[in-house]
Amino acid sequence: MVHSFCKISYMKSKLLLYILFFLSITTQAQTSKLDSLKGQLEKSINETEKARLYNEISNELKYSDPDEMLVFGTKALTLAQSNADTLEEGNAYLNIGTAYIILGDYEKALDHFVWAKTIFEGMQSSDIAKDKIDEGVAATYGRMGIVFSEQSNYAKSLEYYLKSATIYEELQDEEQCSKIYNNIGVAYKSQFLDTKALAYFKKSLKLQEKLQSPNIGITQTNIATIYFKQKELDKAFSFYTDSRKSIDKNPNPRALGEWYNNIGAYYNSRNYKELAVENWEKAIVAFESIQDKFGLADTYTYLAQFYLDQGKEGRALAMANTSLRLAKEINVLEQQSISEKLLSDIYTKSGEPSLALDHYKIYAAIKDSLLKENDIRKSVEASMNYEFEKKELIQKEENKKRELLLKEEAKSSKMKLIFGALIALLLVGIAFLIYNRNHLKKTLTLQKELAEYEQKALHLQMNPHFVFNCLGSISSFIVQNGTDSAIKYLSKFSKLMRLTLEYSKESLIPIDKEIESLQNYLELEQLRFNDKFNFIISKSKDIEDDVALPPLLIQPFIENAIIHGVIPKKDQGSITIDFSLENESLICVILDDGIGINTSKLNKENSVLAHKSMALDIIKKRLEMITASTSKKATIAIEELTETSKVTGTKVTLQLPLRYVNE
Repeated sequence: MVHSFCKISYMKSKLLLYILFFLSITTQAQTSKLDSLKGQLEKSINETEKARLYNEISNELKYSDPDEMLVFGTKALTLAQSNADTLEEGNAYLNIGTAYIILGDYEKALDHFVWAKTIFEGMQSSDIAKDKIDEGVAATYGRMGIVFSEQSNYAKSLEYYLKSATIYEELQDEEQCSKIYNNIGVAYKSQFLDTKALAYFKKSLKLQEKLQSPNIGITQTNIATIYFKQKELDKAFSFYTDSRKSIDKNPNPRALGEWYNNIGAYYNSRNYKELAVENWEKAIVAFESIQDKFGLADTYTYLAQFYLDQGKEGRALAMANTSLRLAKEINVLEQQSISEKLLSDIYTKSGEPSLALDHYKIYAAIKDSLLKENDIRKSVEASMNYEFEKKELIQKEENKKRELLLKEEAKSSKMKLIFGALIALLLVGIAFLIYNRNHLKKTLTLQKELAEYEQKALHLQMNPHFVFNCLGSISSFIVQNGTDSAIKYLSKFSKLMRLTLEYSKESLIPIDKEIESLQNYLELEQLRFNDKFNFIISKSKDIEDDVALPPLLIQPFIENAIIHGVIPKKDQGSITIDFSLENESLICVILDDGIGINTSKLNKENSVLAHKSMALDIIKKRLEMITASTSKKATIAIEELTETSKVTGTKVTLQLPLRYVNE
């Protein structure tokens, strides 16, 4: 039962976080400000001023109309781009992304925040006031934190919240700091890191008290809930008391309903049963006033458990059925699971085992569904993180290209003026010589940058190839081994994906991390093929810990050794991977005792040859790029092993320049 209630707390935390970023102001004040801004817009003839007003109106509409917010944000973006107004362009992307958060389209929201982020960060060397730029960057980081939090990706959420908090602290913006601190606390609380959560809630509260913020009651309730969980009941009651006073000063029905639920649980723990029921009944009134079905379902769950503990099975049954009905209406599986378990417990205690079993079966089915959903969510989360990082990288590269183009245009204009003056003072031949020398220098620089970009592109090409091969393995495993085993396999695959994606954005990774990734991959393939092969990975003691190599360079050869080498054998196979040093080079040898290259080609024919060719072509191109960039030899050799005219396997030897992590 405790685990289920933890899930309730987790979902409620997200609700409180949302309040602190999009807290409503009074309708009258909002309407007055909107009317004033629209009046200014009608009188304005300056295009830059119009873009700013469009953005201000868009930002104001987040309190009431996200669709209109999107309309005005788009108008601001179009106008800012046509006028090359980068500050308002960044603000427009920020407003559009915020509108998509409210509308629930998190993918589009993230896309627009990435654009806003690259624009604001690219303005650091411009003439625009640094404070304006920093405010845009901080706001973008904060909104990105919200998106990741809504997707339950709390590690990524914290990363951007903390970045946002650092900038707001430098700007000494106490109001925004108080909101960000609260949101950081909620993210830590959702990961059950209560000590860290408490520290940030207290930092938020200190600023809120100084600013007399209307959010004080929410933060005080969060602090009280943590103290209650830690069994520090006197401290919890003190903060619950302060929280109620704050909520009365700044009425908020949802926060009040949450307070009644929490204080009811507190009184129940202190054995003040009548006070507990009284507060839960008040919570029902508060939640009904705003038709908050989630809050109501939570309250009826508290009451059902309370009456069950009191031996009042009839009243407990009514409350549990109401909680289940509300949970189904809002389609929240976690709450349905809690309610079904309660009903099973009630019928068990009432002496109706048949009904108890029926509800327990439903509870077990929902719980199983949630576990599967969680596994899938983790896998999808890893893919989403990869896609986000890739989009961010692409956007940064595009921004760099745009900056390079602008700089080149500026340089070109300057050179024209210089050459114009030189033509009047110097001979045409001398001027032409100077121009040629400068042009050659730029050409060599661009060629070097092109080689670097091509190397990065080939690296990114390998990632989808690796993912598609792994997904093919999962599909095959599901068909061969059934759903239960497939879930176990998918969990291992999710771990491998997180490890792979963590290092896919790096040009070099430590050799121990590469060995860890290969170990994980080989264990997956052992599971898939029912231990059809064994393997050994060894590393020379002469290899230092900071020796590095490019990621995803070795895995395709191990995959070939498994699929095309040892698996077609009738008996069990063996694969050996060895890392050693030789003449300032890192040598990796992959050895299998499979059927050999020629037999594999005859067996697999066209489809396998095409697959293998793609991987080899990419790797060969990457090795060429490594050779070009380091001026050191990077080669590959593949040979079929024979003994007395009998094929004994295949040997792949990779020779790479010796490189280190800090290069």
